[in-house]
Amino acid sequence: MVLHRLNSVILFLTVWLVISSSVSRAAERFDIDYIAEIKPGQGVAEVRIQLRGAELPRKLVLHLDEDRHSDLQTTDPLEIKGDKATWRPSGDKATLNYQFRIDEQKASGSYDSRITPDWAILRTDKLIPPISATLPAGLRSRAYLQLEMPKAWSAALPYEEVSGDRFRIKDPGRRFKRPKGWMIIGKIGSRQDIIAGVSTRVAAPLGDNIRRQDALAFLNWNLPEVVKVFPEFPERLLVVMAGDPMWLGGLSGTRSLFMHADRPLISGNRTSSLIHELVHVATGIRGDGQSDWIVEGLAEFYALEILRRSGGISDDRYQEALEGLEEWGQKSRSLFRKRSSGATTARAAVIMAAVDREIRSASDNRASIDDVARGLAKERGKVTLAQFRRLAEKAAGKPVEALSEESLADR
Repeated sequence: MVLHRLNSVILFLTVWLVISSSVSRAAERFDIDYIAEIKPGQGVAEVRIQLRGAELPRKLVLHLDEDRHSDLQTTDPLEIKGDKATWRPSGDKATLNYQFRIDEQKASGSYDSRITPDWAILRTDKLIPPISATLPAGLRSRAYLQLEMPKAWSAALPYEEVSGDRFRIKDPGRRFKRPKGWMIIGKIGSRQDIIAGVSTRVAAPLGDNIRRQDALAFLNWNLPEVVKVFPEFPERLLVVMAGDPMWLGGLSGTRSLFMHADRPLISGNRTSSLIHELVHVATGIRGDGQSDWIVEGLAEFYALEILRRSGGISDDRYQEALEGLEEWGQKSRSLFRKRSSGATTARAAVIMAAVDREIRSASDNRASIDDVARGLAKERGKVTLAQFRRLAEKAAGKPVEALSEESLADR
């Protein structure tokens, strides 16, 4: 009898623990729906952020672009000071509405973000501003982006589409998830393929003279070499292309990049802007105010090196290209600028090639700059010269002369 009662108690406790655990797990997750209604006639998106769950964040601080985010409304406590809006959700459901102006024009007259009667190109991390969240311990989000668009419009984003124009947001490690990266919507055409395990899509407005298939073929040729260097490359990649009046260049984003249709796949100096931006997508690093040359130099080095590895250019052409970058880089007086471009990036790329040679020589080809690049991609975030030196010395097994103070000194 005692044994029977003991077994009954154990069974009851087991069932209670299972139920309690299930309830606890359910309470640890809440839903975020980002709903964006695109209005081409007005040049705006009407955005709603809807939260649902037994427990919600205590406080959300939205870091606004005052020129683009406006008319914030909610029934919950909301305080707006300058470019910060502090939202305190209440209950088990909460909604914040605002308007987002899509067009963003540069001083040159070109656009980083653009909407026309037929299409729109923008970044979702501009549409949904950065949000600092104060969450109870253990609480995590499940997030979706829903697009409401004119009839005959479609969408391409670097996320899984779970139903009609509804996308599941993935952001590993983030408890409060929000969409990031480029998107293109409207009357668009695209080409896609699985390349080196990466679901790859090239999309552009219909009617533009854009060689989507050429770009996809170029990626088939070179993306596998990029993935060899960066095995943790995102499982999805979206390449958005368009002509004027979009900015004449390339811009990377999370799992995505924009490339102007007039940019050659391989430039006259034998580097590739498309590969350059792929490296930015792969590493996810940024400069600390004086180390942007590392970020841009690494991308420019691989923009040439990947072509050599894929057979896109010969060893002789590769050496000629490096010599051209070295000559250009002599015009750079200092590496330590807030923004690296032109001659400074050329000089930085040549330094990367020298670092690679030193590491290979010191390690008898057992290591290379690839080990350094992978280390930076793993650590992500802001990169510093001290961090870069540490990773290079670890790969080489000794200090790297190409990164000495003398080698990097202002001219």
